[in-house]
Amino acid sequence: MLINTPKNVKFIIDTFYKNNYEAFMVGGCVRDCILGKEPKDYDVTTSATPNITENLFNKTIPTGIQHGTVTVVIDNENLEVTTYRTEGQYLDNRRPESVNFVSDIKEDLSRRDFTMNALAFNDREGLIDYFNGLDDIKNKIIRAVGEPSKRFQEDALRMLRAIRFSCQLGFEIEESTYIAIKDNYKLIKNISIERVRDELCKILMSDSPCSGLNMLKDIGILEIILPEINALVNYTPRCNNHNRDVFNHTLNVISNTHNDLILRLSALFHDVGKLNTLKELPNGHCYFPGHAKEGAIISKPILARLKFDNNTINKVSAIIYDHLVLNVDYMPTDGEIKRLLLRVGVDNIFTLFDLQRADINSLWDPVPFLKKVDYMNARVKSILENNEPLFIKDLNITGADLIKELNLKPGKIIGEILTFLLNSVLDNSSLNTKEQLLEIAKNFI
Repeated sequence: MLINTPKNVKFIIDTFYKNNYEAFMVGGCVRDCILGKEPKDYDVTTSATPNITENLFNKTIPTGIQHGTVTVVIDNENLEVTTYRTEGQYLDNRRPESVNFVSDIKEDLSRRDFTMNALAFNDREGLIDYFNGLDDIKNKIIRAVGEPSKRFQEDALRMLRAIRFSCQLGFEIEESTYIAIKDNYKLIKNISIERVRDELCKILMSDSPCSGLNMLKDIGILEIILPEINALVNYTPRCNNHNRDVFNHTLNVISNTHNDLILRLSALFHDVGKLNTLKELPNGHCYFPGHAKEGAIISKPILARLKFDNNTINKVSAIIYDHLVLNVDYMPTDGEIKRLLLRVGVDNIFTLFDLQRADINSLWDPVPFLKKVDYMNARVKSILENNEPLFIKDLNITGADLIKELNLKPGKIIGEILTFLLNSVLDNSSLNTKEQLLEIAKNFI
C-alpha cells in the first residue's frame, strides 16, 4: 500500500509538527490513495486551533473558521486545514448546532460518515484507522461509522453519498447501513435541492448509474426527489418495440450511454412524456403519440426544480424533443437534416444521435433504426466539414444588398426575405450565390 504525500501537503504537516502540533491527511484523499486513484483534492486535519493555523502560514483564507477550517495557500494551491473537532446536536439533519475543537484525532474521526473516509495518514505516524476502514476498503464495503441511523440523522445527505460511493467505487453498502438509509429516507426532504442535485449528477456520471437509480427507487428516495421518474416504475403498457416497464426501459437506455451529463440526463427523462400520452389500440397494444414533445415540455420544470442552469435545461429539452427515430424506410433530405441540426443545435446534435442509438439498442429490432441514425450522423458530419450554409449570416447576400439591388426600404420585409432565402439554401446549397439569391428574392416579392 503506497500513500504518497504531495509536497505542499507534506510542508503543511511538517510545519505543524515543528511547532508541536499533530497533522494528517484525512478522509477521501487517503481512501483514494489506498485504492490507487489520484485524489481530486487533499484535506488536512490538525490538533492546532484555527488561529494558530493562521499564524503559522504566510497566506491563509478563513473559509469556514467557525467550523475550524482555514484554507492555506501555498504556491497558488489552496489546501483546506481543519482542526480536530466534535459536533453538537444536529437540529435540521444538515448541520450541527455547535462545533467543539478537540485534541484527539480519534474523536474527530468518529464523527465522519463512513469507515473508508475515517482514515488519516502522515509519514510519521503511518495510517490511523480506528474503525477498520482499511478492511472495508479491501472488502469493498460502505459502512457507517458507529450507529448508522445517528450518522444519517446528523446529515441526511450521507444517504445519497452512500449510494453515490457505491456507484463510483463498485462497493456494496453494508446491511445495517442500508437498513438505516431505508429507515431514514424521508429525511432527504430536509436537504437543499442543490446538494441533492449534485449527488444525483455524480450518480448519473458514475460507471453504475442504473444501480444507483435502482437503489434510490428501492429505498424510497426516488419518489421524493424525482416523482415523475418514479411514476414510470411498473408502468408496463404493451407496445410494439419493447414490453418492459418504462422505468426499466429508461435504465436500459442509460446503460447504453457513456458518462456525459447532458446525455445521461436526456436518457433519464427521454420517455417521461409517455405518462401523459398513452393511447390504446383495438388489439391491446399501446402507443404514445407526441410523447417526445411532451417529454421535452415536462423535463424543463423538473430540471428547473432541481436548480439546473438554463443552458443545461434547454439542451436536454431540445434533445428529448427530437429523440424519436421513425419511418426507417425514408431517409431525410439534406434540408430536413439541416433543420434538425438548427433545432437541436450544433453543440448537441451528436449527443442526440448518441441518445437515439442508446434508445434504439433497447428495442427488439434495432438494425433498421440504427442505419437511419448512422446516415443522419454521416450527413451532419459532411455538412459541418464542408461549412455548408446554415444561418442567415452564411448567405452570400445581406440585407443591405437587398435594399440596394431591389430598391427596398429597411423594415420587416428584409428579415422575411432573408429567412425565405435561407430556407431555399437549406434545401439546395448550390443556390447560395448573390445572383441566384437576388432572383429568388424578386420572385418572393
